[in-house]
Order: sequence, then structure tokens, then C-alpha cells
Amino acid sequence: MKQDADKFPIADVAGARVLMVLAPYYRAIADQLQHGAEATAAEAGVTLDSVAVPGAFEIPAAIAHAARTGEYDGFLALGCVVRGETSHYDYVCGESARALMDLSVRGGLAIGYGILTVENIEQAQARADPTRGDKGGEAMRACLAMIAMKRRFPDRAS
Repeated sequence: MKQDADKFPIADVAGARVLMVLAPYYRAIADQLQHGAEATAAEAGVTLDSVAVPGAFEIPAAIAHAARTGEYDGFLALGCVVRGETSHYDYVCGESARALMDLSVRGGLAIGYGILTVENIEQAQARADPTRGDKGGEAMRACLAMIAMKRRFPDRAS
């Protein structure tokens, strides 16, 4: 059952430009995340560009590269990591989350976190499906909220 997405309203940041960085390692899951994010972006009236990277581990670097251009108000990280039989899952999940948090806090970037970290593909499907979990749309809402936060508290240190 879909959670109440209206719990946190879409921030009024019409005209903002967002870059969605998508890791399509699990293509069907990535497509659902992307669909949810695109629907929320359209509802908010923001411009959404996208790039693809090989996996979740590469998402923070892509955002860091794009941030240096100054072209985007916010960024969306979308992907999926499914636990396997080795510790690879822990490293990918932990390091990608840590790097995104560093970009957000230290770099001052508005980032919506939509990297699913799940035990199996069934969990991923339930969370990614825009009619059920809609984590793509939820991550876009978070991104838009952080863009609004940055606008409310502009950096005046420069």
C-alpha cells in the first residue's frame, strides 16, 4: 500500500533545476524510481535533467562533478543495492551514503537520497513502485525541500 506522500508537501521551488543521477544496475527498479521522481518534478514545475552511472557507488562522484558547473539547484540520487553473500553490500551502501552526506553538509548541496538498500528484489519492487512505496517521488520531495531550505538560508560567507 502506498504511503501518504502528501505527509510532506512539495516545496514551492518552481523553476528550479535538478539533476537526477540514476544507477540503472537493476533496470526495472531504476525505471520505477525514475518514474516517481519525474512525476513529482513535473508537479512541482522544476526542470529535471538526468545522467546514468554504472552503480550506486558512482552516484556521489557524478553529483560532485555536476555541482562544480553551478548549473543545478539540487540533485537526486537514485539506485538500488540488494544484499548479496559478501560484504560488498555494506561497503557500497555505507560509502555512497557517507559521500552523499558529505556533499550535502560540507558541500552545501541540496540532495534527495533515493538509493534503496534492501535484502531482496521484492523489497525493492515494493519501495520503488510509484503506486506503492514511491521512493523516487519521496526522494524528489526531499530534494525540493532542501532547495527551499537553501533559498531560505543563503550562503553569505562569500
